[in-house]
Amino acid sequence: MGTRQATPANSPRRTDNLQAEQRRAHLPQTLGELRTSREFSETRLRTRTVKDELRENLIARLKAREPIFPGIIGYEDTVVPQIVNAVLSRQNFILLGLRGQAKSRILRALTLLLDEQLPYIAGCEIRDNPYVPLCRRCRDLVVEQGDGTPLGWMSREERYVEKLATPDVTVADLIGDLDPIKAARGGHDLASEMTMHYGLLPRANRGIFAVNELPDLAGKIQVALFNIMQEGDVQIKGYPVRLELDLALVFSANPEDYTARGKIVTPLKDRIGSEIRTHYPETLEEGIAITTQEAWTDRELGEAAIPQYLREVIEQVAFTAREDKKVDKRSGVSQRLPIATLELAVSNAERRALMHGESRVAPRVGDLYTALPGITGKLELEYEGEMKGADTVVRDIVRGAIGKIFDKYFADVNTQQIEQWFNLGGTVKISDEQPAKATLEELKQIQGLEEKLAPLGVKHGDPPEIVTAAAEFLLEGMCAHRRISRNEERSFSAQRKPQQEKSPERADAEREYEQWQTRRTRRGSFN
Repeated sequence: MGTRQATPANSPRRTDNLQAEQRRAHLPQTLGELRTSREFSETRLRTRTVKDELRENLIARLKAREPIFPGIIGYEDTVVPQIVNAVLSRQNFILLGLRGQAKSRILRALTLLLDEQLPYIAGCEIRDNPYVPLCRRCRDLVVEQGDGTPLGWMSREERYVEKLATPDVTVADLIGDLDPIKAARGGHDLASEMTMHYGLLPRANRGIFAVNELPDLAGKIQVALFNIMQEGDVQIKGYPVRLELDLALVFSANPEDYTARGKIVTPLKDRIGSEIRTHYPETLEEGIAITTQEAWTDRELGEAAIPQYLREVIEQVAFTAREDKKVDKRSGVSQRLPIATLELAVSNAERRALMHGESRVAPRVGDLYTALPGITGKLELEYEGEMKGADTVVRDIVRGAIGKIFDKYFADVNTQQIEQWFNLGGTVKISDEQPAKATLEELKQIQGLEEKLAPLGVKHGDPPEIVTAAAEFLLEGMCAHRRISRNEERSFSAQRKPQQEKSPERADAEREYEQWQTRRTRRGSFN
C-alpha cells in the first residue's frame, strides 16, 4: 500500500483552503447576523432559486465578456450557445454525445456560475435555506433558537453532486430510505420524516445534481426522478414524502440509448428542457489544441521537444479511426486516444533518453508503435475489424495517418534519390537501443536525405535527436506510400516488388495444359 504524502504548507491547494476559511470567518455565523447583512438579505435568499442564481451569474459573465467554460475547446459556436440558452431559460438539460466529448467536464464547469459562498443551517443533511427550512429538524431548530440558529457555508464545489448511473442504483441511493435505527434512537414513529435517511438527490439541495449515462438507471428510478422534477414528491416504502427541493438537474447520455427504443423512460425524456448534442473536434487544429492542453508532457528531464508534425500525426490517428469502417461508429473514438498516445510516445522518448544519457526528450513517429496499448484499448471494432485483429487494424490506421500528414509536408518533394539508394541495396535501422547521435550517423549514409528535411524546419547543425526524429518521419511516410519497406525490427530497405498476378487468359491456358498432360499420362499408362 502506498503512503499518502502530507500537503506542503505552501501548496496552492492548502493556500486556497486557508483563504476560503478566512473568508468564511468574516461571513455571518448566525441567522440574526444573516438577516442584517446586505448581500444575504431575506428578500434575496428566500425566493432566489439555484436556476435564478445560475442565470444571474451567467448574465454577469456575458456582460463582462468572460469565458463561460474555460478550457473547453471547439464548442464556442455549437454547444456553448445552446447551454447558455438553456441556463437563461432556467431549464434542466442533457448532453448527448459519444465518449470522450467533455460532457462530464462541461457539467462540472457549471459550478463557475454559482455564488462563491452560500449559507445553510449548520448540521443540516439537506443544507436547508436558513430563511425557508424544509426538514423538520431545521424548522424546530429555528423555532427554538431564533436568531441564534448557527449557520454553515457551502463553496461552489460543495454544491455539485454527481452520480454515474448504473442498473443497480436504488431509490434509497438516489432519494433516501427509512432508517429504523434512527427511529429507535429518537423514539420516532416510522412514518415520521425524522426517521428519513436522505439519498444523493436531497443532499444536493440548493445545488447542481448531475447524472451521467442517464438511460442506465432502472425504469422505476427514472420514474422517481421525474416525480421529483415535476411534482416534488416521492413514495418511500409506501409513505408519501414531499420534498420541494431546489435543484438544477443536468444529465449526460449516449445518443443510441436516449431514444424510445433505447432505455429511457419517455415521461422523463419529456420533462428535460433541452437536448444538446456534443461532438468531436471538427478540425485537426482543434484536436491538437485539446491534446496539448490535456496531455502530460512536462517530465523531469524537461519539457519534451514535440515537433508539430508528430502532434498532427497523433491527432490524425484519431480522425482516421473515426472514419475507418472497421471501427464501431456507435461507440466513437474518444478524444482521450490522442492524449494517451502522446503521453506514451513521450514516455518512450523519455525512456530512450534515460538509457543513453541524453538530456533532450524528443519523441519520434516510430514511438507511436510503442503506444499501441493506449490505442487498442480505446477502440471498439466491428466484426470485420475483430476478424482482422486489433493490432493489425491499429497499425493500418497509424500508417494511414502518417501517410496523410507526410503528404502535407512532402507532396512536392522528390524522393527518388532516397528510393534509389535503397534500391541499390542500402538498409538502415532506427532502434531505441542506440543513441540518437549514432542513429544519425547511419542516416547520413542515405544520399540526399538531410536536404529533404527542410519542409519540417530542420536544418544542418540541429541537435541529433531533432534530425533523427525528422528523418524517421520522412522514411515512415515513404513506407506508408510503399516507396520503401520496413520490417518489425524497424529496419528500412527497398520496397519488395509484388509478384505479378496472372491474367485470366494465362491461368486458363495453364489449366488446360495441365489437364492435357494428365490425359496424356493416363493414355500412356494403358499401353
